[in-house]
Amino acid sequence: MANSSPSSAISAASKPSFWRDPDKRAIVYQLVVVAVIGWLLYSIINNTATNMEARGLASGFGFLDSRAGFGIISTPFVPYTEDANYFTVFLVGLVNTIIVAFVGCLLALLLGFVVGIGRLSSNWLVQKIATSYIELFRNIPLLLQILFWYSAVLKPLPGPRELHEAGEMVFFSVNNRGLIFAEPVGQEGFQFVWYALFAALAVSWLIKKWAAARQMQTGEQFPVLTVGMGLVIGAPLITYLIMGRPLEFMPAEMSRFALSGGVTIIPEFVALLLALVIYTAAFIAEIVRAGIQSVSHGQTEAASALGVKPSHRMRLVVVPQAMRVIVPPLTSQFLNLTKNSSLATAIAYPDLFSVFAGTTLNQTGQAVEIMAMTLAVYLTLSLVTSGFMNWYNSRIKLVER
Repeated sequence: MANSSPSSAISAASKPSFWRDPDKRAIVYQLVVVAVIGWLLYSIINNTATNMEARGLASGFGFLDSRAGFGIISTPFVPYTEDANYFTVFLVGLVNTIIVAFVGCLLALLLGFVVGIGRLSSNWLVQKIATSYIELFRNIPLLLQILFWYSAVLKPLPGPRELHEAGEMVFFSVNNRGLIFAEPVGQEGFQFVWYALFAALAVSWLIKKWAAARQMQTGEQFPVLTVGMGLVIGAPLITYLIMGRPLEFMPAEMSRFALSGGVTIIPEFVALLLALVIYTAAFIAEIVRAGIQSVSHGQTEAASALGVKPSHRMRLVVVPQAMRVIVPPLTSQFLNLTKNSSLATAIAYPDLFSVFAGTTLNQTGQAVEIMAMTLAVYLTLSLVTSGFMNWYNSRIKLVER
């Protein structure tokens, strides 16, 4: 039988032992870390359960079926009475949190872009106003801004009894009870207005795709925004008129003591939304300014040389390139706004932290379960927001050729 070659013997002799192999050592270290983390989690859970049992504290999620027994001032999209259970309270708080976070992110983004572009304006007055706004609102604590809008601006407004007489039909009113306006009620045939709106949105999207392909082939631009706005506004409006205006506005009625009926936007929501939007927009404005300034000035000069209109340079040349710099820190501001919405408990806005991690926790004593559900909600909202922004960032990233 032939002997093994000298090269095979050398390679076998040079092969490191198990503990000298860095790859194998790394696997062992990772397994040890995972085991330690698992042991710590088990110890925390076991100690918590043991202590709760020793003190006679109930555990589990059975309390969610119990009657809540307290009122909530704002319950949009979720039917709620004092006879509802604690799970309904959880849903009410969740919906209120999502509403203020979603609307707040949109408005803060819009305001931040306007102020950020104004910060770079060649107009001295516009630039100074934008700069003053940023320096003022980003340096005042958010909680103080929430209390200011609620206690100093909205609550001192006159009450309904001071503005309206008994029996008066009110279509719009701003008072210390909130923003109250007539409730729109769709009549028979109003569903076709919605169909027209959805169809207009679909056609506008198709036109955008066609215009982009056409511009790549011919270099000619198409007024997508103008045509799209015309379709989105015109199609539902024409359908509304053809169907005989199938929309009725039900006003609020002033009784001897208060307004009843209509739609009410409570002052707690307005104060919280104003503070979150104004505060977060100040940071977004600086992010937008930095993103725009990161784009080489040569891009603007090239656009001018190609005959691009001044009104189109920012929208078509500068901002699309700046978005790659803007999006990552913008994601952090959206996450901050969502988490900062928990400060609503300072003015009794019924968000998740206030009605569930506050009132419900005080009544039931189910601290572990309630805090776990609350933490899971905020974590999920943050991960969804981060995931969407990461997806959008990957769509606009620079494609190497």
